[in-house]
Amino acid sequence: MSQTSHLRLLPWSSPEGKPAHLVTDGTATALSLLADTIENQQIETAAVIVDLARPMVEDTASLTTAELRWIVRRLIESLTDVLTIAESRGQRIPEYEGDDEPTTDAAASAD
Repeated sequence: MSQTSHLRLLPWSSPEGKPAHLVTDGTATALSLLADTIENQQIETAAVIVDLARPMVEDTASLTTAELRWIVRRLIESLTDVLTIAESRGQRIPEYEGDDEPTTDAAASAD
């Protein structure tokens, strides 16, 4: 009996700055649960940063260049984290079975 292995992109990098991955059989492990916790924290942090940034980028806001750069850096860091999470979760979604081409409502109703 062969076990299927799953490759998961982790929400942190290797010491060399390269993407880190976890290979498992699909069951929850201490490392995968830690990754889940960190991903949830990163998503919550991104939501807070967006809420804080909104008034800072309004037309009526009067921020210095340094303040604008600071908030842009935080937004970029958060967006990068969320994109990594999306990529990781997207890789774990199983492929559709059957046809290679997606069926749209218009194509389905034409039959």
